[in-house]
Amino acid sequence: MTQRIRNRAPILTALLAASPLFAADHLDTASVIADPRADIGDLYAWTSYDGRQLNLAMTIVGHTFSDQLEYVFHIDSGKRFGETTATTDIVCRIANASNVLCKVGDAAVARVFAGLRDDPFYNNVKGTREAYAVAADAMMGSAKSDAAGCPVFSEATSRSILETWRHTGGGPAKNFLAGWTPASLVVSVDLNAVNRGGTMLGVWATTGQGNKQIDRMGRPLTGNALLGSFADEAASDRLKERYNSATPATGAEFIPEMERTLGIYDGFDGTCGNQLLADPKAASPARYRALATVLADDRLWINSESSICGEFFSVEFAALGGDDSKVIYCGGRTPNDDAIDVYRSVLSMGQATGIDDGVDRDDREHSISDFPFLAAP
Repeated sequence: MTQRIRNRAPILTALLAASPLFAADHLDTASVIADPRADIGDLYAWTSYDGRQLNLAMTIVGHTFSDQLEYVFHIDSGKRFGETTATTDIVCRIANASNVLCKVGDAAVARVFAGLRDDPFYNNVKGTREAYAVAADAMMGSAKSDAAGCPVFSEATSRSILETWRHTGGGPAKNFLAGWTPASLVVSVDLNAVNRGGTMLGVWATTGQGNKQIDRMGRPLTGNALLGSFADEAASDRLKERYNSATPATGAEFIPEMERTLGIYDGFDGTCGNQLLADPKAASPARYRALATVLADDRLWINSESSICGEFFSVEFAALGGDDSKVIYCGGRTPNDDAIDVYRSVLSMGQATGIDDGVDRDDREHSISDFPFLAAP
C-alpha cells in the first residue's frame, strides 16, 4: 500500500496543484513571484456592440504597475482560425494611473484605463480542490487508468467528484476571489488598426522588460492547470518559466506535457475519450494530441465580424467541433463569461457545459459596453 501511494503521489500533486489560488494564472514562476507587478492574472478580449472596436483588459496580480515594465497586448490576425498572417502589438508603459501611454505602432491609443478594479474572475477554488481530492483518493485506490492515461472512475466516484465541485466545504459554493482588486489595464482600439491580416484575431498578452518576456497569458488556466503536473517543483518551475517566455509560434514543445494532463481531465465525468478532439483509436496519450496542440497555441480567438459576445470558446467550437450554432458569436472572453466552467467542461466532456463549480457569476456587475468595463473596487 505504501508503494502504491508513493507511485500515485505525482498524480495527487497534479490534481491538487491544478486549481489556482488567486487568478487564472498567478505567481506561477520565480520571475513573477519576485515581482507580482509582472504577473498577468487574466486576459479578456471581445468586440464592441457597434462592431468597430476591440476591447481588451489585462489584470495584474500585483496591486500596482511598474514603470520599468512593458505591458503588451498582441493581436494576430488572419482569415481562418489558427492561421494568422499579421501581428499588431499594443505596447503600454505606465508611470502611474494618470500617466499611461499605449501605442499601436507610432499612434497612441485614445481609450486607456489603468488602476484598481474588481476582479471579474470568479471561481470556487476551494470546492475545486475538494473535488480533485475525491478524484485523487480514487486514483490511489481502486480506479485504474486506461492506456491513454485517463482514470476510469466508477459512476459513483464520478458523481461524487461533480457534486463536490458544486459546493464549498459541503455548503453553498463561494467565490474565492470575492473582493479581490488587481491592477487592471483596459484598452479599446479601432478594429481596423489591428486586423490587417483578416477578421479572425488571436489575442495574447505579455509583460516584459527590455528583451526579456516575463509572463504570458491567453486562455484561463492553461499555464497553471496543464503544465508541470507530473514533475517535481523544480522541474515544474523550469517548465513554466519556459512557457512564460514562449510564444504561440514556439508552443509545440509543451504538447506532450499537456497530453498527459488532459488524460486526467478526460476522466472526471466517468467517460474516457469524450474530450473535445480526443482520438478514440489512440491507446496512448496521443489520444489528446489534437486538443493539446490547440491549447499550446494559447490565444483567445475572436471572430471580429461578430459583435455578439459572451460565449467563451465559441470560435473553437465552430472551427473544430462543427457547431454551426456558435458561428454567430465573437468568441474571446468577456468579463462576464463563466469561462472556467466552459473550459473544464471542454477538457472533461468535450462540450460547453457539464462541469459546474457552483459559482455562476461574479459578486460585482461588470459591463461589456461601458468603458472601462470592469467594476470599480
